[in-house]
Amino acid sequence: MAADLTAHDLIAKHRPTLDQALEAIRTRAYWSPHPEHPKAYGEHGSLDAAAGKAAFDALLGSRLDLGQPGTDDWVGEEVSPYGVELGVSYPHADLDVLLPAMKAGQRAWRDAGAELRAAVCLEILKRISDRTHEFAHAVMHTSGQAFMMAFQAGGPHAQDRGLEAVAYAYAEQVRTPGTAEWTKPQGKRDPLVLTKRFTPVPRGIGLVIGCNTFPTWNGYPGLFASLATGNAVLVKPHPRAVLPLALTVQAAREVLAGAGFDPNLVALAAERPGEGIARTLALRPEIRIIDYTGSTSFGEWLEANARQAEVYTEKAGVNTVIVESTDDYRGMLSNLAFSLSLYSGQMCTTPQNLLVPREGITTDQGPKSYDEVVADLARAVDGLLGDDARANALLGAIVNPDVKARLEAAAGLGEVALASREISNPDFPGAVVRTPVIVKLDGAKPDAEAAYMSECFGPVSFAVAVDSVADAVALLRRTVREKGAMTVGAYTTDPEVEEAIEEVCLEESAQLSFNLTGGVYVNQTAAFSDFHGSGGNPAANAALCDGAFVANRFRVVEVRREA
Repeated sequence: MAADLTAHDLIAKHRPTLDQALEAIRTRAYWSPHPEHPKAYGEHGSLDAAAGKAAFDALLGSRLDLGQPGTDDWVGEEVSPYGVELGVSYPHADLDVLLPAMKAGQRAWRDAGAELRAAVCLEILKRISDRTHEFAHAVMHTSGQAFMMAFQAGGPHAQDRGLEAVAYAYAEQVRTPGTAEWTKPQGKRDPLVLTKRFTPVPRGIGLVIGCNTFPTWNGYPGLFASLATGNAVLVKPHPRAVLPLALTVQAAREVLAGAGFDPNLVALAAERPGEGIARTLALRPEIRIIDYTGSTSFGEWLEANARQAEVYTEKAGVNTVIVESTDDYRGMLSNLAFSLSLYSGQMCTTPQNLLVPREGITTDQGPKSYDEVVADLARAVDGLLGDDARANALLGAIVNPDVKARLEAAAGLGEVALASREISNPDFPGAVVRTPVIVKLDGAKPDAEAAYMSECFGPVSFAVAVDSVADAVALLRRTVREKGAMTVGAYTTDPEVEEAIEEVCLEESAQLSFNLTGGVYVNQTAAFSDFHGSGGNPAANAALCDGAFVANRFRVVEVRREA
C-alpha cells in the first residue's frame, strides 16, 4: 500500500511529543499537549466552534461508511439524552469476514516497530484533536454530558489518556533491546558467540467494549495501548454511544491507510438492537485482548469466561468519603457539593457514601453535629445548583432510564436531607435533568446496609452516621475490600486519623485524596500523573495507565543465530 505519510516524516513530527509524554509519566508532573479551552481551536487545520458544530450537524441522519469489509447491514438507533434523534447508521459486520481481514495487516504493523507505531498513533490522536469541537457534540449527545464537560473530558482529557497509553506501551516495548551480541568465554577454546534479536509481537486482535457515559475517555486507553503494541483493534461501542467511537475508528483508518498500513487494523462492530454481540465477540478465538468498562456482572463474566484473552476491566465500586474534621469547612462543603453534582453523579469516581461520626466533627467554624454537616452540605448543593443555567452546565442530562429510576427510588431508602428537583433545559426540552438527592442513613441499622453497601450509580449520595471515626475507618476497609472503590476521600486535621485512613487505602489498594477544598475534586484524575483505579480492589482489575496495563498486550520473541 502506497504511503502518503512516510515513516520518517511521522517520526520527525511526533517524536518530540512522545518524548514529552515519556518524561511526564516519569515525573508525574502536570503536562498536556491538548488545549482545554474551546477558543484554542481553529488554527493549523483544527475545526473552530462553528465548523465543529457544522460537521456534527452534517452527520445527523447520515450513513457513516467506514469502508470496512464484511458489511452485511446498516444499524443505529441512537437518541440523545437531550432528546435529539441522531439518525446515524453504521456498518454491521459479518465477523467471519471482518476478523480475518483485520488479521491480514498485522505482520506489517508488527514489523513497523514500536517507534513508528507510536508515531502513527500520535497522528491519529492529532487528527482527532483537530476535530475536538465535532467530537464534543458527539460525546454530549450520546452521553448526556453538558457541552463543556463533553468538550474537555471527551476531547483533550480523553486524548491525553490515549497518549499516556502510547507512552507506556512504547516504554515497555523498548525496555528490551532490539538486538544483542552474546559472548560466553570458554577458557582456551573459542568463545561461544550468538547474535540475538528480540521482537515485540502482538497477541492478536484487541476488543474494546465501550461504555455509555465516557465513550472516548474510557475507550482510548485500551484502544491505543493495544494498537501501539502491534495488535489490531475492534471497537464495540455501547449501543447508545456509537458515534464518538465510530468517528475515532474513521480517523484511525484514514491515518493507517495514509501511512501505508492496512486500515482494517482498526474496525467498528456496531450491533442491532438487542443483539448483544459483546458476549459473542468476547469468546471468539481471534480476540486475544479485551478492554471493558461497565457493570460488575458483565465484567466478572468476561473475567471468568473469556479465557483466551487478557481481560482488563473497570467495573462498579462504592466510593467513600470520611468526614472527621476540617480547617476549611466552607471549602470542604463547596468541594463536596461540586463533586456530587458534576455530570449528575454519573461518573465511576463520584462519591456515594459520606461517613460522618454521629457525635459530629470539629471545624474552623466550631463543632458541627452530624445533622448540621448534612444540612449544610444540602444547602451547598442547593446553592450551587440554584441557578438553572449553571445547573444545566454542571449536571448535563440523565443518561438513561435506569439512572432516573434509581434516583427516584433512593428517596424511599431513608430520611431525605436534600430532595432531587427537576430542571428544564430551554435549549433541549427533551432532556431529563435532575439535581442530586442526599439521603441520611444510620450505619448501625442493618436495613440501611443494603443501600450503602451497593453502588447506586447516578446523582444519589448517602450520608451515613457512624458511631466513631474508628467505625468509619473499619467501614471504609470493608467497603473497599468487598465492593471496591475507584476513589476514596477524607477530611481530617488529625495526623493519627490520616495515617489510619491512608493505611487502609494502601492495604486495600484504593486511590485516596485528602482534604480537597479548592479546584481539584475527588472524582477527577489527570493523565500522566494520576492513576485511575488501582487494579487492586474489586472495582477494577487494571489501572489507567501503568506498565501492567500495557506490558501483557505483547510478548517478546527471541531469534538466536550463531555469529
